[in-house]
Amino acid sequence: MSVDFFGVGGPSQIGALKQSSRVQNDKKADSSGGDKVQFSAVLQDVNRARATENTGDSDRAERVRQLQAQVKDGSYAPDLNKVSASLLQFLVEGR
Repeated sequence: MSVDFFGVGGPSQIGALKQSSRVQNDKKADSSGGDKVQFSAVLQDVNRARATENTGDSDRAERVRQLQAQVKDGSYAPDLNKVSASLLQFLVEGR
């Protein structure tokens, strides 16, 4: 039994399509002479954002370590006005 799915007539035809596209890619690579890679500006921006994100993570991790040390030795004193304002905002607005 053969099932026609979006114009593809079964497993043998799917395998043949994959094999022929692979052969065509190999021919293209052989005829070009040398490999060239060009990245778009968007990809470069993403890489820059990831690099700055990593430095931001290390800054945040350092701040967390400082706060943990303050809590551990008992010197941590949060601003109670900010805490209460944030708590009220959470209760009223559901944030």
